[in-house]
Amino acid sequence: MRLGIRRTIRRAIRLRFAPDSPRAGTVREDGVVTHESAPHAVPEAPTSVYQRVLGAQFDELAPQLREYLALPGDGQVGFGTGTFEVAGSRKRWLRPVFAVLARQRLVFPEFGRNVPFTITTVPGPGDGLSAGREFQFPGRVRQIEDTLHVIDGQLHDFVGRGRSLEVRLRVRVVDGGLSMISDAAWLHLGPLRVPVPAIFGAKIVLSQRWTGDAHRIEVHLSNPLLGDIFEYAGHFSHRWE
Repeated sequence: MRLGIRRTIRRAIRLRFAPDSPRAGTVREDGVVTHESAPHAVPEAPTSVYQRVLGAQFDELAPQLREYLALPGDGQVGFGTGTFEVAGSRKRWLRPVFAVLARQRLVFPEFGRNVPFTITTVPGPGDGLSAGREFQFPGRVRQIEDTLHVIDGQLHDFVGRGRSLEVRLRVRVVDGGLSMISDAAWLHLGPLRVPVPAIFGAKIVLSQRWTGDAHRIEVHLSNPLLGDIFEYAGHFSHRWE
């Protein structure tokens, strides 16, 4: 099972990024992330996307979050399991739209409580970080995939099977926990990188913290006209191996 998930994530990220892509730095007009380094620059110690974006703030995170968000050892893959008290969209009339988006592993139309959840985290491509999430509803497993890259000092999340949706996130530490809020989005259509107007998109608000015995994550998507349209929240444990 884990090997299959790992292969799925690696195959998906190759659709959007070259496997040997260099350090993220800028987005070309065709949407490909590139980075130009000085020819005689002294190599820096490798760091995770969160360490690069947060800088000194990274040390303000709870120790358990620092371990989860730091760069793993060579060849390590992260595995997490847990249960979400809620997961999905409460708006039934949006479910036909979300059923289409589910094919791209962006969101899903179901809504449930006490939903078993797994996450597999794979470093790469380049110095990015990719993840595959599985939500286990009765009779069906739904997936959400993404790849994180640092671009111009900010965190960008490339979401979906083909990484066709790009979201810029503002990241900060709040009371030892991680807070991320989206402030811009683009849709990749072939060679085009098209800005998504806020009225047609969804604002993402994510918080993650350590509760004493597990990780707690809450994700909410909202639209200026429709209000809250998608969410998941719950606890999970995680390890690198």
